[in-house]
Amino acid sequence: MAEQVQESAAPQELDPEDAKIVTLARSARARIGAAEGAAVRDTDGRTYAGCTVELASLRLTALQVAVATAVASGAEGLEAAAVVTDAPEVSADSAAAVRDLAPSAPVLRADASGAVAGVLR
Repeated sequence: MAEQVQESAAPQELDPEDAKIVTLARSARARIGAAEGAAVRDTDGRTYAGCTVELASLRLTALQVAVATAVASGAEGLEAAAVVTDAPEVSADSAAAVRDLAPSAPVLRADASGAVAGVLR
């Protein structure tokens, strides 16, 4: 299991490209009423979204799904990630999936309204 991660305060102003992935994450979550929605932006500027998967034989966080989709599409790195969740922090497993491709990419944690509450760096 992955280690706990530390979060810093949300930025005063959100970069427009980061705002886009927060919007994608919100949309992914809302589409099926998932516990979480997530989106990532790769180093080529392409975006990938996903939501929580909870099956009897498979459990993935929304960020794990978004990262897996990016990798399956040929992404070799990530610039940023966002997760929309009611949880008070990004799970260690979610952060680990991002860190596998991008050790220093920011991971934005937002609430259902899209307000960014914190950032993992």
